[in-house]
Amino acid sequence: MTIIVDQPQFENEDKVQIPKNGEKSELVLDGGFCVPHANTFGHNFRDYDVESERQKSVENFYRVNHINQTVDFVKRMRHGYEKLDKVELSIWECCELLNEIVDESDPDLDEPQIEHLLQTAEAIRKDYPNQDWLHLTALIHDLGKVLLHPSFGELPQWAVVGDTFPVGCAFDKSIVHKKYFVENPDYNNPTYNSKNGIYSQGCGLENVMMSWGHDDYMYLVAKENRTTLPSAGLFIIRYHSFYALHRSGAYKHLMNDEDAENLKWLQIFNKYDLYSKSKVRVDVEKVKPYYQSLINKYFPAKLKW
Repeated sequence: MTIIVDQPQFENEDKVQIPKNGEKSELVLDGGFCVPHANTFGHNFRDYDVESERQKSVENFYRVNHINQTVDFVKRMRHGYEKLDKVELSIWECCELLNEIVDESDPDLDEPQIEHLLQTAEAIRKDYPNQDWLHLTALIHDLGKVLLHPSFGELPQWAVVGDTFPVGCAFDKSIVHKKYFVENPDYNNPTYNSKNGIYSQGCGLENVMMSWGHDDYMYLVAKENRTTLPSAGLFIIRYHSFYALHRSGAYKHLMNDEDAENLKWLQIFNKYDLYSKSKVRVDVEKVKPYYQSLINKYFPAKLKW
């Protein structure tokens, strides 16, 4: 069962203090978190066009991803993984499995994923100290990337990471490297390539199939293991990579009222998910007791994965 949380105040919604006239003053998020001036490679965040070996690899990743993420593929993946018959692990044990994983789709980060999880969680904790569910959501939001691990099927990167998008309806122009969708079998299928496709306006994102990856998998794991995280937490887990929605406003015609409320929390979260990627290290052992207490509050001791 999930609960609804009070909505945040949005007087400064989506505002990041940007320096003017080339000044190098610090960028600051809502509650005081200092935004790094550049990603770990010295470039602007989510810049998919800058020339570099990393960018070439990222673009090739999206080419394969966009060709293969079809309705049939997503149905097959969801059917296979919804059984949750791979392993039984605690949340923290799963966090530790991410130590050797690097996300090939991310132009901003080459650190092990556990570093990013804690950077995001600690940044949010600083600015939103009373929203403990949000701290935990930040810690676990990328745990679905364990799909890359042999114990979870060792799926290829294109089926685990990267920006997500709906399948079963038209691919929006705002999706990164959209040009590669022309090779997707669903692209010219009249059942799938209209604005609504197989869905109806206002049907709710819960009823929309998303491209398969770590977001949808972790959402499934949390829900089926009966987490008591609020609805907004589950929404963040499932849609934090859905940049076409929360950055470009695409696909809002499929949302219902609950989605609209939860999107406000996702837009807060996403700023920390993106801008907390840096070389600043987190003392894992120091913060572990706090996060373990949240895990005990919102999850069972062992989860089926």
